[in-house]
Amino acid sequence: MTDNLGDIRLFVEAAQLGSLSAAGRKLGLTPAAASARLAKLEAGLKARLFERTTRQLRLTDEGRLYLNCCRQALRALDDAEAALQEGQNAVRGKVRISATSDFGRNLLMHWLDEFNAFYPDVTFALTLSDSLSNLVQEDIDLAIRFGVPQDSSLVARPLAPNPRVLCASPEYIARRGEPKDPLDLARFDCIVLGTASGPVNEWRFTRGIETVTYTVPLESARETNDGAVAREWALRGYGIVIKSMWDVEADLKSDGLRVLLPDWRYPDAPLHALYHRNRFMAPRVRVLLDFLAGRFATVTGELEAQFGLPHPPDSEQTPVSGARKTSAGAQKPSADAALDA
Repeated sequence: MTDNLGDIRLFVEAAQLGSLSAAGRKLGLTPAAASARLAKLEAGLKARLFERTTRQLRLTDEGRLYLNCCRQALRALDDAEAALQEGQNAVRGKVRISATSDFGRNLLMHWLDEFNAFYPDVTFALTLSDSLSNLVQEDIDLAIRFGVPQDSSLVARPLAPNPRVLCASPEYIARRGEPKDPLDLARFDCIVLGTASGPVNEWRFTRGIETVTYTVPLESARETNDGAVAREWALRGYGIVIKSMWDVEADLKSDGLRVLLPDWRYPDAPLHALYHRNRFMAPRVRVLLDFLAGRFATVTGELEAQFGLPHPPDSEQTPVSGARKTSAGAQKPSADAALDA
């Protein structure tokens, strides 16, 4: 994934102006520098964003997908930066965050470092767990989880889609081969994630109108309640695992893991930010949430361009109880008030 927002801004300007050199001039870059930065962006994405001729610049299919999410991301980041500047004196203190183990280690901790570059007076208490924390008892300000819990006291704000993939290491595939279909998994070693409600060993796959469920025999499977351990076992060649794309996107890019049965889909569980419906949201929490929404939009665009993933959900807050939906992101985020809930 790219770490340079300047490259993304150059791409968006080039798409809008239809000219890379014009976009470069607008951003103070020479034609050679603009071309080099776009090439670096495409190399990082492993996708061509433009078809280039001597007279015009035309978006590829991947470029159109990426442009849509980049525009959303830049708007969110611009709004977040403005909010940071406007409310700098008020945005300080500790934010208590709960997240799943793999996501927290692989992405969130780095995004919190980025946020601290804007707000050095904000500190974090980060709890990593694959079970849903009790936000009230554990005094959590913000939880990031896959799916929507059945808790009427929480608001769930959609952050990003979460395709899940069946994957294994190249070493395991070289040793054991690949399954031909979901039921062929019976010939392979499977890694099962345990939850509070029991092991997730019924793997349901769909392809078009076809649905197939494979039940992993627990007596012959590795099982853990920690997603990071399941991922590590897969990386070390101990078997096949189902993981969130957010947890393994870096492994897929580095060829540490490879997707199996790509024509079959596993049920998605979109990422949500969960917070108290009846508690005042401090400015530091609100601004952090808007910042994270922008980072999610950026990376979702990159995953779309590389892996053809579905578009992210609309940015809206959904009361978990099924009550009214409240628009988020329609106005510039403010550090002076809590999110409407």
